[in-house]
Amino acid sequence: MSTAVPGSATSFADVSDYVSGPYAPVADEITAVDLPVEGELPAELNGRYVRNGPNPADVGSLDLRAHHWFVGDGMVHGVRLRDGRAEWYRNRFVGSAKMSAARGLPDIPGPNWSGNQVGPNTSVAGFAGTTWAVVEAGGCPVELDYELETLGRNDFYGTLPGAFTAHPKRDPSTGELHAMVYAWAQWMDHVQYIVVGVDGRVRHALDIPLSGMTMLHDMSLTPNWAIIYDQPCTADIDVAMTGQFPFRWNPDYGNRIGLLPRTGEGGTGASAADIIWIDVPLGYVFHPLNAFERDDGTVVIDVCNYQKMFAADVFGPFRDGLSRLERWDIDPGRRSCSVTVVDETPNEFPVHRGSVGLQEHRYGYCSAPSLDRSQGWPTLKHDLLTGERRIFDHGPGRAAGEPAFVGRTGGDGAEDDGWLVTFVHDMVDGTAEFVVMDAQEFDRRGYVARVSLPQRVPFGFHGNWISDESVPPPN
Repeated sequence: MSTAVPGSATSFADVSDYVSGPYAPVADEITAVDLPVEGELPAELNGRYVRNGPNPADVGSLDLRAHHWFVGDGMVHGVRLRDGRAEWYRNRFVGSAKMSAARGLPDIPGPNWSGNQVGPNTSVAGFAGTTWAVVEAGGCPVELDYELETLGRNDFYGTLPGAFTAHPKRDPSTGELHAMVYAWAQWMDHVQYIVVGVDGRVRHALDIPLSGMTMLHDMSLTPNWAIIYDQPCTADIDVAMTGQFPFRWNPDYGNRIGLLPRTGEGGTGASAADIIWIDVPLGYVFHPLNAFERDDGTVVIDVCNYQKMFAADVFGPFRDGLSRLERWDIDPGRRSCSVTVVDETPNEFPVHRGSVGLQEHRYGYCSAPSLDRSQGWPTLKHDLLTGERRIFDHGPGRAAGEPAFVGRTGGDGAEDDGWLVTFVHDMVDGTAEFVVMDAQEFDRRGYVARVSLPQRVPFGFHGNWISDESVPPPN
């Protein structure tokens, strides 16, 4: 059973690749309950799988000569599981000044320090007992209720000094979030290191001067270091003046990472002057898999690395080449980096078991994008100890998004003992499913369960599993 709230997007054909086919936005906000399940949903999966992505509500008015995939209105899609049932699917636009104006409503509550008109469209996650939609480059987080309705902007209860990010890193030992953030175009000469306490309030902020405005999408974290990516994809003012997405490939900028010591009380005693900067080969990293330290003090970072970004394709991330999985061994004393290619084939949206964050990990899971829409996007499992790569093939034309790892309750304690959950988009039929895979049996068992969804889920960005323990449902 489902209900629909009409949206404002229009039908279209033969337009930019990033607003057509599997990228095409959906117009309606759907509520569907008692979803059909094939297989058996693990009874311990009580919570929600939620995913965010760009979904322009006004496709008919877009200038397709300038539209970039990253700038569409945010839309969250979610499936709620309880006691082996798929209780509901919902998709909702993330509230914003633009969306409120289109609906003839007042702006959503909460401060909007950067004047951002569009709702966060990059990720959605649970933290400090609530659900947050987030974006990089200056936008304020937007708080959602359990059923994905917008409550308002939430600058961590008045403690966030400005920008935030879609990719904070959680320290499993403290439960706190660490973030490297930038703000286009408010901050042109620095980024900021932010630490958010378990109460959902910022307890530390540090300005970090840079020579240019890099597109700082993510960060890495180890027990002793907060790691900054200062990369050669930078804001071009001349491009920005034309109204286009401002970031372009800029190899003359160089490529480096910064190791900020986590020293002093609460791990935040260092200053920007204490950062150890280390040159790394030219390339661009949206997403690291994980980072850890060896006994000899070297830092290991596994990353999905592109050779270029926004050089020829200035509307999205893929046509300049797809990213490969690499391991970077960083020696802080020698300020050196050595690179080992783990997998030459396309790898993106890397994840690991959350409990091994900041520690040496054995397994990583990725989606494998393809530019050929007749091909599928399989899910990959990497054994970083043996070098084995296993492939979960979802079928021709079936594209799996970012997986989320959920540990098995009462399992054997192995790092890969758990489930992978994600949305799969069928590019032939224009349909979508929520699927559960066994992370241990992976390519041998097939789907543990699959849930048909009432509408297509466009290609988007980041999804997370939010357990009912972390963000409880309403009474």
